[in-house]
Amino acid sequence: MTKGAFQVSREIFENEIWSDIVKFRIFFYILGKAVFSQEGIDQAGIHLERGQYLRSLRNLQSDLSYKEGRGNAVKKPPLETLRRKIKSLEKEGRITTKSTEYGTLFTVVNYAKYQGFDHYKKQSMGQQWDGNETAVGQRWDNNKNGNNAKNDNKDINTLRSKLKFETHHMKLAELLFKKIKENNPSAREPNLESWANTFRLMMERPKEKRSGKDIQDIILWSQSHHFWYKNVLSADKLRKQFDRLQLEMKDETNKPLKVINGGRFEVPADEQFENLF
Repeated sequence: MTKGAFQVSREIFENEIWSDIVKFRIFFYILGKAVFSQEGIDQAGIHLERGQYLRSLRNLQSDLSYKEGRGNAVKKPPLETLRRKIKSLEKEGRITTKSTEYGTLFTVVNYAKYQGFDHYKKQSMGQQWDGNETAVGQRWDNNKNGNNAKNDNKDINTLRSKLKFETHHMKLAELLFKKIKENNPSAREPNLESWANTFRLMMERPKEKRSGKDIQDIILWSQSHHFWYKNVLSADKLRKQFDRLQLEMKDETNKPLKVINGGRFEVPADEQFENLF
């Protein structure tokens, strides 16, 4: 069994990948299994460079299996889901892939930059997590075969429960995107699961405890406001600006504004709200 450890910046908790459980597990599994040694290793007749990992999708599917329910039934993520999430990781610039006769060759982008503690400087971490460098800033213990530390996934059930959202969380995510789409028909569909989880956190975290109705009202008001409809384009942005939005909404309660094709006109407040709660 491979021994070792790695460190991760706390910035990850604010990054969208934390809210996407499948993508999170895929990326960190590949990261943890990638070759560490500078010289690389030979596997199945292929020379793997530092930061690379060779694995078939079906084996990866088994690697990412988890237990669920009282009977601890073992479940696997669907192959199509794995393909979609891997494609998403590629688009985000976190990994690249190459098909081989022995499986998929995964390469962690900028893997060499993640080694050591210099990359934990606060000024750079936020930029790296949000950009294509995908900073994780980990330090691995080298070993004889050049592999990294193994992720034993002992706490996967705990992780799943932390990221669980329900129907009303997803409805809020869908409502926000619907309103954004009305203002900008060319808006691309976001990761609605991530948005739903953001709304779950807003409603469940002790320091926030927002009600579903309050969040709904802020969504509808902000997307009908001449300034905020251009600035609240994600669940994270709404969460960050929630207190300010709520204060401004109270100031303008008697004159809510709705945006149509770049213009605006007054509408009765009760026409803005949908009965989700």
